[in-house]
Amino acid sequence: MGMVGGGRGAFIGAVHRMAANLDGKIELVAGCFSSKAKTSKLSGKDLFLDPSRVYTSYEDMAKKEAALPADQRIDFVSIVVRNNLHVPVAKAFLNAGINVICDKPLGFDLKEAKGLKKVVEKSGKVFALTHNYTGYPMVKEAREYVKKGKLGRILKVVSEYPQGYAVGDVDRKGPTKINSWRTDPAVAGVSNCMGDIGTHAQNLVHYITGLEIDELCAELTAFIPGRELDDDGNVLIRYKSGAKGILYASQISNGDENALSIRVYGTKASLEWHQEDPNELIIKYANKPRQILRRGNDYLGKAAQNNSRTPFAHPEGFIEAFANVYLAAADAISDEVSGKRLKKSYDFPNIDDGIYGMAFIESVVKSSNSKTKWTKFPKL
Repeated sequence: MGMVGGGRGAFIGAVHRMAANLDGKIELVAGCFSSKAKTSKLSGKDLFLDPSRVYTSYEDMAKKEAALPADQRIDFVSIVVRNNLHVPVAKAFLNAGINVICDKPLGFDLKEAKGLKKVVEKSGKVFALTHNYTGYPMVKEAREYVKKGKLGRILKVVSEYPQGYAVGDVDRKGPTKINSWRTDPAVAGVSNCMGDIGTHAQNLVHYITGLEIDELCAELTAFIPGRELDDDGNVLIRYKSGAKGILYASQISNGDENALSIRVYGTKASLEWHQEDPNELIIKYANKPRQILRRGNDYLGKAAQNNSRTPFAHPEGFIEAFANVYLAAADAISDEVSGKRLKKSYDFPNIDDGIYGMAFIESVVKSSNSKTKWTKFPKL
């Protein structure tokens, strides 16, 4: 494994490294950890890497790694840079014949995301997107419940991702400085909150239910003075099946930490899952007591069991779920490196999931800015 981004001072890079390393099948051997040469070199030193494999530009890294013998070069690169660099970095490595695992969202905008898909298809390489919440065992169990028709016809879906870390900036007098690249439209794209965490809520709905969006009605707000991009958003959704949806994402929901959750209501039963209590899946009925299913038990389906590492009664969490995405991608990358035909059954988010997410972001922003509000979801 190689990595672009994620050097000293970065949060998500360390998470990716822990997740990749958890099962002992992936070794970090190279990287360009920062656009600043000194920071990249120091980060490589922190990680005990060979200095010759620590690069000062991602272009140089892609070129030099591709030139190494097959048994020495990296098998894939993990991309953990800012949104505006996702696609350029991915293209550089795909064109060099190297597989890619990329942080979400897929890119800066939908147009460049679609362009990246052409590069992925032409390269024949593996492309995985780290919508990490799909890796939780009980999320996979929820998906199986829907697939097997245990909920009946889905009528309504409620998904939310509230955080409260930015609420302290709301009542400041006068404009505040942009304190994160995620609030800079030149770097993050057209959305901050909805683009960052709202896409996780959308992806969770799509992964579990398979529902396709027909149209949506959205309102985005920047509560913090001087903010150019949203820090809160509400979306009403009409799905092609006739089901209805409510989705909200927020960074000013006072007291909430990382409260991603989903409720799926069907004609036979409903399910409920909360990311802050991820080891449980709640199944609810109109005419009998609700059930609480817990990970690690042999009454669960194969997908949930295969993505659990510890016995029942021992909790698993965020890093393990992240690791499941890496493990599934590693299976595909191993097949690709070995010259095997890639399957369609690998269980990780791919380029199409990324494009769907970008279409969601842009549709939400378009709706929020529109006087008519209800906005048709684009054909992809």
